Amino acid sequence: MSRAQLALNVDDIDTAITFYSKLFGVAPAKVKPGYANFAITEPPLKLVLIENPGKGGTINHLGVEVDLSSRVHEEIARLTGEGLFTDEEIGTTCCFATQDKVWVTGPGGERWEVYTVLADSDTFGSQPIPAPAPSVTTSATSTATSCC
Repeated sequence: MSRAQLALNVDDIDTAITFYSKLFGVAPAKVKPGYANFAITEPPLKLVLIENPGKGGTINHLGVEVDLSSRVHEEIARLTGEGLFTDEEIGTTCCFATQDKVWVTGPGGERWEVYTVLADSDTFGSQPIPAPAPSVTTSATSTATSCC
């Protein structure tokens, strides 16, 4: 299994979940504070929504989800052989999942990842997302977007 991934910044996670659920006719596969992802069968797409107020409608990053860690390692070797600088993250926690991944940066500065999910996680990145203070509106990703 391989599918393209599109990670979007959204201003409001709840509004975005409602819209994309209607657009693709499916419920999110995972919802966490400031984060949701959809595993869409048709077209094959992993849609990731990252709450980032003020940046809604922009691309956070792009990727290809693969089914095995060995495929990530094959891509590391292939991309390195093509002369592309790779940033490897093996056993990392990102987007509420433990993953093996490799990053490359396109000519326009766009970030691409090839990754596989090894397990679910309760944290967005390597650190737990801090709970917002009472009566203060914050973005869960304001301190946790370093993994993506």
